[in-house]
Amino acid sequence: MNSDYLYHSAAYIRLSREDGDKAESDSIANQKKLIADYLKDQSDCILYDTYVDDGFSGTTFSRPGFQKMISDIESGAVNCVIVKDLSRFGRDYIETGKYLERYFPDHAVRFIAITDHIDSAKRAYDMLLPIKNIFNEQYARDISGKIHASLSAKQKSGEFIGAFASYGYQKSPADKNKLVIDTYAAAIVKKIFNLYTEGCGKLRIASILNREGIPCPSEYKKLSGQNYRNSNRLESTSYWTYSTINRILHNEMYLGNMVQGKTCQQMRNKSREKNPSEWVIVPGTHEPIIDIFTWQKAQDLLCRRTRNLDLDSSRNIFAGFLKCGDCGRSLVKKRDCFYCGTYVRSGRQYCTPHLIARKTLENILSEDLHTVIRNTDNLEKIIALQDCGKVSGNQTNKSEKTRIQSELNKTRRMKKAVYEDYREELISREEFISYRKDYTQREELLINQLSCLEGNATAQTTETIFETPWIQHLLEYGSIQNLDREVIIAMLHEIRVYENHHIKIIYNFSDK
Repeated sequence: MNSDYLYHSAAYIRLSREDGDKAESDSIANQKKLIADYLKDQSDCILYDTYVDDGFSGTTFSRPGFQKMISDIESGAVNCVIVKDLSRFGRDYIETGKYLERYFPDHAVRFIAITDHIDSAKRAYDMLLPIKNIFNEQYARDISGKIHASLSAKQKSGEFIGAFASYGYQKSPADKNKLVIDTYAAAIVKKIFNLYTEGCGKLRIASILNREGIPCPSEYKKLSGQNYRNSNRLESTSYWTYSTINRILHNEMYLGNMVQGKTCQQMRNKSREKNPSEWVIVPGTHEPIIDIFTWQKAQDLLCRRTRNLDLDSSRNIFAGFLKCGDCGRSLVKKRDCFYCGTYVRSGRQYCTPHLIARKTLENILSEDLHTVIRNTDNLEKIIALQDCGKVSGNQTNKSEKTRIQSELNKTRRMKKAVYEDYREELISREEFISYRKDYTQREELLINQLSCLEGNATAQTTETIFETPWIQHLLEYGSIQNLDREVIIAMLHEIRVYENHHIKIIYNFSDK
């Protein structure tokens, strides 16, 4: 057979207990065997690679194995996808339909679901396919609801249902729903509380533990053989930080109380954080590490040391935008300068100061912006590239939508970055609320822009954009009067500060 007709196939395999998958028939091994046996009888298909997502729900397509397969399709390495059945591919009927009816045909990809007798190369999808997708999603919803109800009942009875125990504890070998003390880690937790109640600050405690070579919680779990990954931690951070100490000092688990249900998992892999009043707390479920007197003393100190900031003097217009060019952490504002957060908290052995004065940064940015503006023939064009320009009907095209969606994703990342700065206590709660409002407004603006492109909004939506004072000034005079938070959000994506007085400015309207 001519090699042009040879399909380079991806064997895609998925298993999730949350979807109610049957352990035996849907096991990874059985799916592999079924696909391998099928390929033996197919002279026009050869296996390119096997992609496995073990433990990932079918209601989301943000799965590592699936995304790797899509990447190989994009590169042209794969032109056929084989699954055991349609539910292995996905249980979100809308997204599943998009892939089968749009994405795969657009990329000339053949799709085969063996036990559902689906092969796009032999015949078109029948009219029952959307109904099968709907049933798959509804089945996942039903099973997911039953599992969540069961887990909620366990939480309320004080059973531990998490994947990883809090630092200082481990799951009981006899009962995975019970916690027992991890002697080594518990000693470190006690040391942290003792140091804090004796007057040591959180940064000082982190520095002491780092100097003594004690692994931080995430490193300790990895060294203990646990497949643990902290999604909030930067890859380069393998040491104790201020935020880690802060979380331990606030963790009521060390009193012997089971604290769970801090987040609410929703369909399509979405989750939201709950208010503390909604948490499920069951007292006296396991042996305490910290006695009540030490705990209360620590909590009193935590309340006493809460910072009251003068917002007029401490407001940082660059919050969420300044990053260390080497370690990736946010820069911290101290007096009138910015320093690498890792350096401030953990010392020079982990990163260097990356010092830059606020006034210097403002001058550099103002001058650079003016240079950009002076060298731009059409100011309205550059503003349009920041999602602030008029959008007419004949501009509605795929590339414009892609660009605006990219800007929307950037804004959401920045919104998340400010929240992480708040969690790290780099900014105050008031600053966080203020900056979150800024990003929310920009997010709404971009969503409106997308609606305009799709013909779902009126021209009035975009006309009001030009009423923004700084944009009016920019169009009229070709300059920026004052560098403020509004300008920063509209113009900047990120500023990376390196040592030796080198900085890198990435604008919203420039390539990375």
